[in-house]
Amino acid sequence: MKVPLLDLQAQLAPLKDEITAVIAETVDSCRYILGPEVAGLEKEVASYSGTDVGIGVSSGTDALLVGLMALEIGPGDLVLTTPYSFFATMGSILRLGAEPVFADIDPLTYNIDPDQVASILEQPQMAGRIKAIIPVHLFGQCADMDSLMSLAAAHDIPVLEDAAQAIGAVYPGRSGDGALQWRRAGSMGDAGCFSFFPSKNLGCMGDGGMIVTSRFDLAQELPILRTHGGSPKYYHAVLGGNFRLDAIQAAILRVKLRYLPSWHAARRQNAATYVDLFADRGLVETGRVELPYIAYGEAAGEDQDIDCHIFNQFVIRARDRDGLKDFLLAEGIGVEVYYPVPLHQQKCVSHLAIAEQSFPETERAAAETLALPIYPELTSEMQAYVVDRIAAFYA
Repeated sequence: MKVPLLDLQAQLAPLKDEITAVIAETVDSCRYILGPEVAGLEKEVASYSGTDVGIGVSSGTDALLVGLMALEIGPGDLVLTTPYSFFATMGSILRLGAEPVFADIDPLTYNIDPDQVASILEQPQMAGRIKAIIPVHLFGQCADMDSLMSLAAAHDIPVLEDAAQAIGAVYPGRSGDGALQWRRAGSMGDAGCFSFFPSKNLGCMGDGGMIVTSRFDLAQELPILRTHGGSPKYYHAVLGGNFRLDAIQAAILRVKLRYLPSWHAARRQNAATYVDLFADRGLVETGRVELPYIAYGEAAGEDQDIDCHIFNQFVIRARDRDGLKDFLLAEGIGVEVYYPVPLHQQKCVSHLAIAEQSFPETERAAAETLALPIYPELTSEMQAYVVDRIAAFYA
């Protein structure tokens, strides 16, 4: 049996006519950059995420880049983030001449550890030097935002959420009176960044991204920065870039956004099926495999409609990870390592101080984790085959 890591054809098949129709309408409109489709998507994503404004941009990477630009991050500034993420998280910092500062991850969630963040912020040499914090909601689950936002407020540091893998994921924040208040990824910091890369839970047919915010000043500044800093046209008081979202991609995303809740539900169900299958084979109890940890499941209680984890990836820890990976690939099962080289070990930063530092939980995750297929159209028979083959490897 062949089980791909992701099957975009299975997603496209029932939507093809609907998507083809909106593409044709956009082609006929001759409005290919920004325009009404982009404006419509911006309103819909902002509403879905619980923010006032959305600003469509050319990619998730550019969302991070222009977000940092709006926060006036530049040469010599320090930005605190995680070393366990896709390169764009760090790359956007480096592109502006700023320098990343890393806090290690929580070993259960793989998200940045607030205790590590607190330790860094309390260091005398860091006082006043860290100009932004970028928490990453990795694999589809929010970081501990109450703790992080409290730390950021205490040190007067803005927070830019890297929610590239987590659109729609919810977090059990607390309101001023202490009441439970579910909030979606991207709505808790000063701004949040989404990627619409095709492999994301909400993916377009090319590159695309969005920034969401409820800060009035950022809502005014970001659209200017995405069009070369021009306001009005041909008048440039600031330096921006060409970060505009294509109308065709926006039209496709508007179709897909309507299906996103059902796709999240299917991913949650697939995750639950994996849990049962692994339990049946005794792979967890024997320590061969460690399953994803859902940090906020207890807060959700019995409400299965709450997307505490949207499972952009279903990531396990596995004994002899590399051997298992090679075995599964040979058995026709698509798997992937996210991420084999932590950011502080990337060659392009070998000249920076972070290259000399060690982040044990990040390095352990990089050596032990493996992503299994989790896409919505995955069948239970496919999942049973995946777990059967994993059991066979450890037999």
